[in-house]
Amino acid sequence: MFENLTDKLQAVFKKLSKRGRLSEADVDAALREVRLALLEADVNYKVVKDLLARVRERAVGAEVRRSLNPAQQVIKIVNEELVKTLGAPDKLDLSGPPPHVIMLVGLQGSGKTTTAAKLALRLRKAGHRPLLVAADPRRPAAVAQLEVLGRELDVPVHSEGAEVPPPVVCANALARARDSAYSVVILDTGGRWHIDDALMRELEEIKARIKPQEVLLVADAMTGQEAVRVAEEFNRRVGLTGLILTKVDGDARGGAAISMRSVTGVPIKFLGVGEKLDALEPFHPDRLASRILGMGDVLTLIEKAEAAFDQEQAMALGERLAKGEFDLEDFRQQLREVKKLGPLSQLMEIIPGLSQVSRRISPEIPDRQMKKIEAIINSMTLEERRNPRILNASRKRRIARGSGTTVQEVNQLLAQFRQMQRMMKQLTSGKGKGLGLPLRL
Repeated sequence: MFENLTDKLQAVFKKLSKRGRLSEADVDAALREVRLALLEADVNYKVVKDLLARVRERAVGAEVRRSLNPAQQVIKIVNEELVKTLGAPDKLDLSGPPPHVIMLVGLQGSGKTTTAAKLALRLRKAGHRPLLVAADPRRPAAVAQLEVLGRELDVPVHSEGAEVPPPVVCANALARARDSAYSVVILDTGGRWHIDDALMRELEEIKARIKPQEVLLVADAMTGQEAVRVAEEFNRRVGLTGLILTKVDGDARGGAAISMRSVTGVPIKFLGVGEKLDALEPFHPDRLASRILGMGDVLTLIEKAEAAFDQEQAMALGERLAKGEFDLEDFRQQLREVKKLGPLSQLMEIIPGLSQVSRRISPEIPDRQMKKIEAIINSMTLEERRNPRILNASRKRRIARGSGTTVQEVNQLLAQFRQMQRMMKQLTSGKGKGLGLPLRL
């Protein structure tokens, strides 16, 4: 989402890094370019003004003059002030006796129903028993969609048809949650294309009757500053406790994410980063700032890996690596584990140093290459995967036909795999300094 902004900021910092000591004029020139980049990214004007005033105050002071590397010190200041603008991380309030009620509000089309299911999945993984509530009976498609998602996740959905008013549906759902020991109730309330008084009165009635612990606005990041205005109005009428920004993986300019906390005073709690039901991330301002400045996001990558990889398999693989027994069967298993982390293009964006590389290539290319590698390995027998040395010309032709590739591509994979085996052997023996580039075709 922040591709253009990241590129422009990095260009500014690159210019700074070519200078030795920075004069006040150098800092002002750089901040003018940063201002333009932020405004073009649709960041609120007042937010940009306040952010750069704080940066300038620090950047022209002794903090930078005494630094051994003034340019890097300015980047550090921009990063710290950007984190401050994005706000502190804020978790869901699930204190007190259950059931805890989370009320989702937002405009139609913001992704509210899908977000309700994503939140239910996340809470269930954390040990809760969620109950989804279809509190938008006027839109039958929303009820049907929530019921489909509930069946997919094996999470119960409470719905009562179009005749029952939403406040009554929510009250009945809360009573059901108490009777059946559900620990969290997630209300998927009604939305409209535009904010209207009838919608707000309905939401105010639900809030007064149910008294939810969390009232979260689901806002579409693709709508830019309109999302900020929507957040202000919902906060004024209903009283928000947090925001969930959806479609953060899209091609929006990103200004809403930077502006929302500062303009509304309401914390961002989650980011929707994809269409899959597990694509909901807690909001970490420091990590988002690192992504915006092109520094990657190692902590998110580690968390994704910890959630996706099987610890016992990882230990077994480590033992095989130490013995020099890593083969194509092991490699295939690792490819499948990596696929659980999400599209490779998204992973490249959060790995330091690869974010710029990922923007120079088509998003489909890394995943297409991985599929091709996996297809070649799948076309081998178990014996061939365990012992690639037995692959003669006729076997390679059969593998190429079975995988829809060429013999040359099969040979290329085998050559690169042998190179990777040698490097792994050096690494485990203490002679190597690191692994090479990943396999590519």
